[in-house]
Amino acid sequence: MIEDKKPQHSFWYRNSLSLVLIACFLLAFAGQTYTGWMEHNDDLEKLQAPPIPLREYILSGHYLQVTFENWESEFLQMFMYVMLTIFLRQQGSSESKSLDEPEEVDREPVPHADAPWPVKRGGWWLSLYKRSLTLAFIILFTISFWLHAYGSLQDYNEEQRLRHEPVQTMREYIGSTRLWFESFQNWQSEFVAVTSIVLLSIFLRQKGSPESKPVDAPIAETGN
Repeated sequence: MIEDKKPQHSFWYRNSLSLVLIACFLLAFAGQTYTGWMEHNDDLEKLQAPPIPLREYILSGHYLQVTFENWESEFLQMFMYVMLTIFLRQQGSSESKSLDEPEEVDREPVPHADAPWPVKRGGWWLSLYKRSLTLAFIILFTISFWLHAYGSLQDYNEEQRLRHEPVQTMREYIGSTRLWFESFQNWQSEFVAVTSIVLLSIFLRQKGSPESKPVDAPIAETGN
């Protein structure tokens, strides 16, 4: 009897989604870095200050602020989405768990030969691993928020010095509207994006995408 063998896929095929997304990120990040550098030097010129080289710009408050202001909102979005989909449902959405049927993701982990090592180890390692995705997003959000706040403060104080006006401490700046305006304008855009995929996937389809229900699935069918 001949055993069926799984096809041997190339490295590029096995990792094509991650590789394309990383490439898109790097291209966009390079574009942000260059155009942000140009924009910042334009602002410095208006304040009658000399332009700064790219190496100095990458360490500047402006660069930290615009970078981590966006990263912060993305990690918040993913943390909230992972957490809310544990408990909440949306009838008809491909992004929701079933209203009635038990889900594979809710079962207790069982140690087996191919299980991740925390599952085999058990105890507090397993307890931590069961929540590791959420914890990772919380940590990434927290780091990004504080880097955003630090960069935004440095950028604000640089502008204040060039205008010969008083600067602020971190404690003062945390209570300012500028920092929270920067955060809220990004947070709301992330929530509207997630809400869109949750609601639009009830009625609309994309053949071949795991984010969509099958094209012939009923409107009320919930989950993938």
